Formats: sequence, C-alpha cells, structure tokens
Amino acid sequence: MGLTPMAAQASAPAADSVPASTPAQAPGYSVEETALGAMLDDPAAKAVLAKHIPAIVGSDQIQMARGMTLKQLQQYAGDMLSEAKMADIQADLNKLPAKK
Repeated sequence: MGLTPMAAQASAPAADSVPASTPAQAPGYSVEETALGAMLDDPAAKAVLAKHIPAIVGSDQIQMARGMTLKQLQQYAGDMLSEAKMADIQADLNKLPAKK
C-alpha cells in the first residue's frame, strides 16, 4: 500500500509538467531539438530548409547529418547557419501546420 501513494505522487508532477512542455514541442519542428532527418523526410519542412540553406540540403554529405539537429550542425557550418539564419528557419518552421 505504501507504493500506491508514492506512485500517485510521482505521476502527478509528471502529468502536470507534460502539458506545460508539450505546446512548445508538439506543433512542429525545432532547430535545437528536431533531427535533421525528420525535417528532410517531411516535404514542407524540407522546403523551409531548402529555402534558407540550399547548399546544405543539396549536399552529398547531408545523409551523414540526419541524426543531428541544426543547432548541432551549426558548429560545423557556422558560416551558413548563423544565429540570424537559425531564427529565420525556426520562424518558417513555426508556420507549418502541426503534425497529427
């Protein structure tokens, strides 16, 4: 019986914290948290990337970076992924419809 109250207490904060963090994540993609591969697999997100960073999207080596976020890739391609460019990309990604 002692485990039930602890389990309830442990799950209650988690349930409260999930909705608070979900709206920021759920609507779409993040340059800081979404893997490049996930964005490349979505035609709408890929179009955003192609608009802002065509040299990266069209690179033969892009497949090697599929598991990286744009933020991680920034350390290797900082000249093409400035903070201003990252903000522009994120702004356009935010305009995409939420995934269901």
